[in-house]
Amino acid sequence: MNVVDHVREMAAAGLHSNVRILSSLLLTMSNNSPELFSPAQKYQLLVYHADAIFHDKEYRNAACKYSMALQQKKVLSKTSKVRTSAGGAAANLQAQSLPSEIEVKYKIAECYTILKLDKDAIAVLDGIPSRQRTPKINMMLANLYRKAGQERSAVTSYKEVLRQCPLALDAIIGLLSLSVKGAEVASMTMDVIQSVPNLDWLSVWIKAYAFIHAGDNQRAINTICSLEKKSLLRDNVDLLVSLADVYFRAGDTKNAILKFEQAQMLDPYLIKGMDVYGYLWAREGHLEDVEVLGGRLFNISDQHAEPWVISGCHSFYSKRYSRALYLGAKAIQLNSNSVQALLLKGAALRNMGRVQEAIIHFREAMRLAPCRLDCYEGLIDCYLASNGIREAMGMANNIYKTLGANAQTLTILATVCLEDPVTQEKAKTLLDKALAQRPDYTKAVVKKAELLSREQKYEEGIALLRNALANQSDCVLHRMLGDFLVAVNDYQEAMDQYSIALSLDPNDQKSLEGMQKMEKEESPTDATVELDGDDMEGSGEDGDLEGSDSEAAQWADQEQWFGMQ
Repeated sequence: MNVVDHVREMAAAGLHSNVRILSSLLLTMSNNSPELFSPAQKYQLLVYHADAIFHDKEYRNAACKYSMALQQKKVLSKTSKVRTSAGGAAANLQAQSLPSEIEVKYKIAECYTILKLDKDAIAVLDGIPSRQRTPKINMMLANLYRKAGQERSAVTSYKEVLRQCPLALDAIIGLLSLSVKGAEVASMTMDVIQSVPNLDWLSVWIKAYAFIHAGDNQRAINTICSLEKKSLLRDNVDLLVSLADVYFRAGDTKNAILKFEQAQMLDPYLIKGMDVYGYLWAREGHLEDVEVLGGRLFNISDQHAEPWVISGCHSFYSKRYSRALYLGAKAIQLNSNSVQALLLKGAALRNMGRVQEAIIHFREAMRLAPCRLDCYEGLIDCYLASNGIREAMGMANNIYKTLGANAQTLTILATVCLEDPVTQEKAKTLLDKALAQRPDYTKAVVKKAELLSREQKYEEGIALLRNALANQSDCVLHRMLGDFLVAVNDYQEAMDQYSIALSLDPNDQKSLEGMQKMEKEESPTDATVELDGDDMEGSGEDGDLEGSDSEAAQWADQEQWFGMQ
């Protein structure tokens, strides 16, 4: 047993720090006296040394050492050909025991991916002949192709993964996200479904995710619910998180929060989806709960985007936009595919008046999640904030035509129509259609109430809001009802509605202002009210930054550090 065998054994035993020290010394000996180790032994030492460096998360250094190993492998290949031609069976056996050259290339690509050098990673993996690509190489290539916008190549690589591993469910999701038909994807798994027992649920699972990526939220909800009710899959955390996310996309905040809570109770260490959960809590005004949730997730892992997004949502709804911007950028640094982080940073930039930068982030969010309406809403808000009504109208019409006439798309189009006096009647018609489909859809109720306020139809507005509040309790709706009641001189009930709104969201400044105004005016007359329903997606809040100048300067410095200019 030679010294290289000892290094191999330590590497297999996971003694990475020991391998790093010893291999470094042995490589120096080899450089000073080349005859000490054979080309094969030096190749092994370089690979084990690179593996130890990779384990220490020094990825640029590891990539360099892996590349040196590949250079050494070329030298080894030349010498091994000579030995093989001489009939060396021992040489063939030794070649088989060496670290795989394909595996070394995969490790280099992994380093480049972590360093966000995606083009370099693709170039390395593209250099591996198709027949020699393992499933994990095809999976990495597919993800890199998709991220680079090379959809056709991504589809080919995902299909190759499924050909080799028909139960690779993340590859299935990748194909569905690239608009491959659910029936085609299901056909690639049919053999394994028929041959392996207890997999009859898989075809329904594929159908559910096909609906999700097609933007058909209601059918996705129904399909996931049918899966979740099956005894074998009941209380599956991944299904519950997916169901919560679809409820959120459908604008059903109550059920989204309920399912996220259920998933969190089943798995206290759950991270996936918690950024959306934290955002919903922040939007509802539960900032103390958001702060607790963020702290708990930081204790689980600070290397995921989710806890940073949650803390950013807390800062955003506390109107500390500069801090929210920093936290959103940190989340993007950890996961450039985090849609929620892009939306957070875009919203912070918009509210800081940096609209063009915000537009870039909302567009990237749209590219990553083309069926999430909040991405489009953020972009439309930016267009309206910069008086780009034509661009906003074009975007809203495109959503309406692409995703169909549902309550959400109708409300988005109506929101833009409300900005132009010429299209006020069209806005009213659209909102009526939205409320006919979903009478409890809060955004449609808010926009219809705003329109009634402009027309001074206060009694009609009161009836609308009372009807909406019959089956739900929402801060904005209670506050708006309070405003309408002031307009008709019903001050006592208006005070009650403001109180309920503040109990739901103690930070709701407009409810507080409404109460203070009533207290100052003992006998108010001619009360006219301009209503405004604000939330993160559609508000464009214009409150000033809170905190001292020194704090703002601090976060501005950190923005430069994280490359957010």
